[in-house]
Amino acid sequence: MPMQKVRLAGTDLDVSRFIFGTASLFNAGSAAKRETLIEAAIESGFSHFDTAPYYGFGHAERDLAGPLRRHRDVTVTTKVGIYSPGGEEQSQIAVFARKAAGRFVKAISRPTVDFTLSRAQAALEGSLRRLGRETIDLYTLHEPPYALVHTDEWLRWLEDMRHMGKVRHFGLALTAELLAPYLEHNSPLAQVVQMADSLEQREADLLTAHGKPLQITYAYVSAAKALDPAAGVTDVLKQALRRNADGAIIVSTTRPERTGQYAGLLA
Repeated sequence: MPMQKVRLAGTDLDVSRFIFGTASLFNAGSAAKRETLIEAAIESGFSHFDTAPYYGFGHAERDLAGPLRRHRDVTVTTKVGIYSPGGEEQSQIAVFARKAAGRFVKAISRPTVDFTLSRAQAALEGSLRRLGRETIDLYTLHEPPYALVHTDEWLRWLEDMRHMGKVRHFGLALTAELLAPYLEHNSPLAQVVQMADSLEQREADLLTAHGKPLQITYAYVSAAKALDPAAGVTDVLKQALRRNADGAIIVSTTRPERTGQYAGLLA
């Protein structure tokens, strides 16, 4: 089923109007069930997936490898800077155990934050290996504090990775609070911005205030549900589509039968 696509402003990257987020993919069940979910999303028209080394403690990236290999026109975002406790090569049983223990001792499942370039280089190679890709379509810094990455070294490294063909585009994935100093200093790291937004607080107005378009936004449903648990998902997403009229919106589900509803919202 085709889904409307948009070209992200300032890039040559065409993505489905809804992007499938994999932050909760591990909760869909076994590896076979997770792959079924991904395939259902592709069948429903999703042509871009958002992931990170931290999602599923590395399993989200690995789960995408097969579908990405079978569907060469599907593109992907992954991230750098936030990592899994225990690393991204843990078994599924180990991940379940760590997540369960983390409910009682938070430190066991707390992510590691590391914005050193040596870790970034290893992280990029690890993501490419887990995804089974030679190139990452969009590589974003994962909630980076401005002071840690606003350096010539970081920009040069990202540009080098792009020239080497390992990264197609790069940018930032973060909240408005973290984004503000990048915009104030016109940082070249903000070429593509993926940010949390809501219908109520309109956090992404920060972008338009600095003359930038909304490219990728997310968190509309969770923000609405936090204010009103009875808020209708369909109505929230229709309003979100009007708000981010020219970009893409990250959504997710753990149920394959629900993936088809998103293309319907665009009809």
